[in-house]
Amino acid sequence: MQDLNNKKILFATGGTGGHINPALAVAGYIREKYPSVKILFVGTAVKMEAQLVPAAGYDFKTIDIQGFSRDMNFEGLRHNIATVSKLISSERRAKKIIKDFAPDAVIGFGGYVSGPVLKAACKLGVPTAIHEQNAFPGVTNKALAKKVDRVMLTSKEAEQYMKPKNPCVVTGLPVRGEMIKADREFSRAELKLDDRPMILSMGGSLGARVINEAVTQLICERYEKKDCYFMHATGKAGTGMFDVLQKEKGIDLEKNKHIMLREYIDDMYRCMAAADLVICRAGASTLSELQAMGKPAILVPYPYAAENHQYHNGMAMVKNDAAVMIEEKDFTGSRLIKEVDSLLGDRDRLKKIGENAKKMAVFDATERITDCICEIVK
Repeated sequence: MQDLNNKKILFATGGTGGHINPALAVAGYIREKYPSVKILFVGTAVKMEAQLVPAAGYDFKTIDIQGFSRDMNFEGLRHNIATVSKLISSERRAKKIIKDFAPDAVIGFGGYVSGPVLKAACKLGVPTAIHEQNAFPGVTNKALAKKVDRVMLTSKEAEQYMKPKNPCVVTGLPVRGEMIKADREFSRAELKLDDRPMILSMGGSLGARVINEAVTQLICERYEKKDCYFMHATGKAGTGMFDVLQKEKGIDLEKNKHIMLREYIDDMYRCMAAADLVICRAGASTLSELQAMGKPAILVPYPYAAENHQYHNGMAMVKNDAAVMIEEKDFTGSRLIKEVDSLLGDRDRLKKIGENAKKMAVFDATERITDCICEIVK
């Protein structure tokens, strides 16, 4: 296996935390294992990577790139003409960055920023690899798979959509160590919970109106029984849920301590460890965390995600009886209440779903990805 000490590794990724955080996890592992390795990240100046990467202590270069619009109108057309222009200039910029840094390998972790950087690296003869987080690959990674030296997958389901130059390698997706190490009983004690089950629900950092509304109905239907806890993240766009429950529904949140509303959950490792059932979207990172912690979940895929990839992510779990999935078009308060009642009423079934989820977990994803990088470095 190639030693990465004194080698140079370039990571290209951006857009969302789902792309950036796994790349940072791998970079951190490599830096810890090979202290003299040199690492450079390439992303855009306007997305999350511009804050997250420098904050993690890595050198960072930018290219000007954007995705294509799907709107079939004048504004969409104008946007796409600008995108084509940016693609051409960004590949020139990427070539200069690669020539200046002279990496031993270039690794793409998704997002449209990966496209021009990996294409430039392939043309320059630099060893390349990409990692696909989702069960249904994005357009960029499907195109790159034909060119790069190694294609790494979170889910084997994605392999059928790829036409790689070399066989794909299933590595899983890195999960934060705090999620893996979190203890259920200790977490429940920290949250001051008794032995009643806890339902954890969320719709992402901005929130999801459809999930907020359905969970509101669920709470109103069940809260008087006081037979379970509710921990719900409203998201920034859903903070009005506090007023809905208190003013419109007449629920005194001070007196009903088993209802815990937050705008954002910043201790997800603790809350997920304490949960008995999770209601959430089906992003790749979230599903990897559910698997690592062995948590049964009701998944509500975001229907407007690129290539509807959250649906395919969720189906990979459903096929293994590792989750229940309700598409957003069918997701109502009454449907959610029915599913929750069914699962909480059959604890053996709930336990089995969690066990099946854990069977899907890959706990050494970071090491597997690092091994793949070592293999392609000349």
